[in-house]
Amino acid sequence: MKYRRLGDSSLEVSAIGLGCMGMNFSYGPAPDKKEMISLLHKAVELGVTFFDTAEVYGPFTNEELVGEALLPFRNEVKIATKFGFELDPGGGPQWTGLNSRPEHIRKVAEASLKRLRIETIDLLYQHRVDPNVPIEDVAGAVKDLIKEGKVKNFGLSEAGVQTIRRAHAVQPVTALQSEYSLWWREPEAEILPVLEELGIGFVPYSPLGKGFLTGKINENTTFDKTDFRNTVPRLSPENRKANQTVVDLLAQFAVRKNATPAQIALAWLLAQKPWIVPIPGTTKLNRLEENLGALTIELSAEELQEIRMAAEKITIQGTRYSEGAQKLINR
Repeated sequence: MKYRRLGDSSLEVSAIGLGCMGMNFSYGPAPDKKEMISLLHKAVELGVTFFDTAEVYGPFTNEELVGEALLPFRNEVKIATKFGFELDPGGGPQWTGLNSRPEHIRKVAEASLKRLRIETIDLLYQHRVDPNVPIEDVAGAVKDLIKEGKVKNFGLSEAGVQTIRRAHAVQPVTALQSEYSLWWREPEAEILPVLEELGIGFVPYSPLGKGFLTGKINENTTFDKTDFRNTVPRLSPENRKANQTVVDLLAQFAVRKNATPAQIALAWLLAQKPWIVPIPGTTKLNRLEENLGALTIELSAEELQEIRMAAEKITIQGTRYSEGAQKLINR
């Protein structure tokens, strides 16, 4: 396993982490719990030390799963979780709005500690920027939790440049988690330069385009009725057909490098900056092993340039989120 440091912080993690959301939330029927615990154990065995969850995944049940599975390995791993949503008070599966008020942050953090069975959260993200709460108040609340030893590092997710700067001035931001992949390169314009300037690490989620960049999904693929990808415009059948060109590009390089499209997509991401740590999610051991195999692939400067030039000629069809979800991004 290779390791990376997130920005200028002391947080060092495996160069590829594991997104845990899909283990019981959002991608159709939840897999068997015992199988997911076994998968998490295998991830640790393979050298993964960075695991990503959130209270809203479930809600709550994903944190409980991660906490139970990783309890025997607490000293070997780093766990990231998130706050920021107002959840259905009736215990329903839906969030009802955003809530990053300081008192709510504290309440969520303390509940997450119990579900995760840990004494300190290694990395606590604001899941989405709350326009009703000044980001300085959010950063201040997390700063207090850090002083108390309940949190070690502060992160933001899908935040815009000015929000990042304002938060960082109050409490240094260790990492930004936002979508980034060969078919969503928007962070390159403004986000990456600011992260580099401020010494903040970058944790790309959906580095495999919600599975599309693996080459295992095409226009004829049918998602389970409970799979959230049914709501993603970019993944409509007609857009999957139109967007196949980006998968074809990855496949060309996969043949050249004796790899898979997924491995090329991850290797490309890893080559962008030494402080980027993608967190592909999976529920299958063979996919976990495949993803980690990306660490053995070296793309030369010429190959990276070739991929970039080819990608720039491709126009991706469809937005990456539904209209409602899109409103919560880059505030």
